[in-house]
Amino acid sequence: MATLFHAAELIRKECATLTNPSIINLLISTIILIGILVSYLPQHHRIISRGTSEGISPLFLLLGVTSGTCTFANILILSRGVLGCCGEGIGAFNCFAVSLGVIQVGMQWTCFAVILLLFLIYFPRASPLEAPATTTPGPSSRTALTVTLVSIVHLFVIAAATFYFSLLTPSTPHTPESPTAPSPQLVAWANFLGIQSTILASLQYIPQLYTTWKLKHVGSLSIPMMCIQTPGSFVWAISLASREGTRWSSWVTYVVTGCLQGGLLVMCIMWEMKSQKEGKKANGEARANGSTEGEEERRPLLTNETS
Repeated sequence: MATLFHAAELIRKECATLTNPSIINLLISTIILIGILVSYLPQHHRIISRGTSEGISPLFLLLGVTSGTCTFANILILSRGVLGCCGEGIGAFNCFAVSLGVIQVGMQWTCFAVILLLFLIYFPRASPLEAPATTTPGPSSRTALTVTLVSIVHLFVIAAATFYFSLLTPSTPHTPESPTAPSPQLVAWANFLGIQSTILASLQYIPQLYTTWKLKHVGSLSIPMMCIQTPGSFVWAISLASREGTRWSSWVTYVVTGCLQGGLLVMCIMWEMKSQKEGKKANGEARANGSTEGEEERRPLLTNETS
């Protein structure tokens, strides 16, 4: 009985620091969570409104989803002890506060997965009336299905491996210094997931940069989304770095993606400005031609000749 009382007391001491969360950090984290959702809505709307996912690289989506899966699993593992306090009577509000980091990463992964789903639903299909010489060859439907399948398989593999390593938690008594520390194998796996996520995120924007440069236009990419997410990535990285239970492998991914997404944003703005400039020039020429044609139409067919 005394042993059970001592264990309960130890858990309460461990979770005591989580009962008074910083209001400023909580407010910033909540704003970031809302910002993540809002930032992806323009991209979802653009694909749906255009009725096509043309201009989005399937490899960009594959690397993004798999990178997000690794990041989500990483923060779930490293936040295991913190999340465990939710069942130790810290209260619903405090539980929400300590879970915000995990919720943020989960929201980001879900929103990006929706882009992959919309890419598949609104996959551009070439019209038989289009001339092959005037169209830029895009990915095939088989490629889109393969990317989706690989993303799903990767998710199940990561989940199975994480479950396996979680079973290796040592059964030795907890200590006050590390009462709910995961096993060394699980921590090593979490760090590996963080490194894998960083590598995938670093490679993620390379195929999209190539695709956008090749098309010479924005396509179905959303500039407002990137305007929100590029600076937001650095703010999010700082927020995650300041949270309990996270390590460098949990936030370094967002620093890398912020830099690369900034490069893509500059490219998209460049092509958009060029497209608008060409559009204004074409409209000006059309008006000029229209006024000339109008004058020709208003000119009388017969003119009076003076003798």
